[in-house]
Amino acid sequence: MLEAQFIGFLLERFEQNRDKDAIVWREQVYSYAWLKDKVETWHQALIDSDIEHGHVVMVEADYSPSSIALLIALIEYQAIIVPITDSVSHKKEEFIETAQAEYLIQIAADDSCQFTSLNQNAEHDCFSKLRSEKVPGLILFSSGSTGKSKAAVHDLAKLLEKYKVPRHALRAITFLLYDHIGGVNTLLYTLSNAGCVITVADRKPDTVLAAVDKFSADLLPTSPTFINLILISEAYQRHQLTSLKTVTYGTEPMPESTLLRFNKQFPHIKLLQTYGLSELGILRSKSKDNDSLWVKIGGEGFETRVTGDNILEIKAYSGMLGYLNAPSPYTEDGWFHTGDQVEVDGEYMRILGRKSEIINVGGQKVYPAEVESVLQQLDFIAESEVYGEKNALLGNVVCAKLRLNTLAAEQDKKTLKRQIKQHCSQSLESFQVPAKFKFDDSEQFSPRFKKMRTL
Repeated sequence: MLEAQFIGFLLERFEQNRDKDAIVWREQVYSYAWLKDKVETWHQALIDSDIEHGHVVMVEADYSPSSIALLIALIEYQAIIVPITDSVSHKKEEFIETAQAEYLIQIAADDSCQFTSLNQNAEHDCFSKLRSEKVPGLILFSSGSTGKSKAAVHDLAKLLEKYKVPRHALRAITFLLYDHIGGVNTLLYTLSNAGCVITVADRKPDTVLAAVDKFSADLLPTSPTFINLILISEAYQRHQLTSLKTVTYGTEPMPESTLLRFNKQFPHIKLLQTYGLSELGILRSKSKDNDSLWVKIGGEGFETRVTGDNILEIKAYSGMLGYLNAPSPYTEDGWFHTGDQVEVDGEYMRILGRKSEIINVGGQKVYPAEVESVLQQLDFIAESEVYGEKNALLGNVVCAKLRLNTLAAEQDKKTLKRQIKQHCSQSLESFQVPAKFKFDDSEQFSPRFKKMRTL
């Protein structure tokens, strides 16, 4: 039997709940007894391999029984783990080089595995610190939506602390990816509370909602972009969602119009805004109300403060050790500068968006999410992206790239532009109204279901 230092609390809960559902994969259910045995099998396989404690091990996988058990076994093995998915396949070689990965373990679609030695040695101050303290590590890459992906290195022993306190057991859809901080959080929270991890074959609205229906999911962690896709696809009309109690959303600002539409359509579902970063982990949060964008964030191990120019800064016990490929973002007194501009009302704040995305029009600030929210009040607009374009007179003007619903795609564009401008003028200040419109049939989100913004 595995004598576990880091995952002992997990194995204990697995043993206490041996007959409960742990994982649903390809419509087959795996119990906690199975998962516990698989973790121990993987741990022995690591011992029998050439992999040593402190080695950097890249795991290329999606959620599956083997990939989940492997992740837990690697934690106990004191490996420095680099999860990647198909969504970053075009960056795989870059990530191997940046992470200095020494081994690659690939979990195929049929759940079989392959070990490969990458014949390189990982040397970095962050690795030295993890190895000297004999703790497991985790490397997470940012989405790179505004530039090169940054590699954040975590002390996994610290990240695990928050999961040792027992909370509610939930049947959760693994929507957020295996290599995403939100996905890691969903997985560890669910397993540490003897809930059920419900995997999905893809992340189309019908696939996800069918899994909610068939396997009685009560939690769907997702993004504002995907919530909008649920609404415009009307997939909810084809599946029963009576089991679904909570939908959490984060990763990007939520358009208020999308929030209100979803809340009106599903008054029985609790909507909870979350806040987290690859560099810090996921903070505890409490939305002011179902239809409110005001949220209280923090919790044990986190402190927050707002700078004079309204930028959120966070100090976290579980904050990353540093980047592998970028300077430290911490202030001299240990606070992480998020770059997110916020409004504050007592204990609550409203996330307005990244400071770098704010459009300055003749000295006036325009927040893209606010304009996008107004645009998406129009039924014929499926998606909108608001961005700034240089202007000799005003510095910048507001522009909008729009994806229309199928029925509107064939309509006269000049007529649509007049209708959109008139609608915007009724809800926005004149400097916020888009001066230019571009119609584009392509989807506006990344494989992580986060809006891709024009630089």
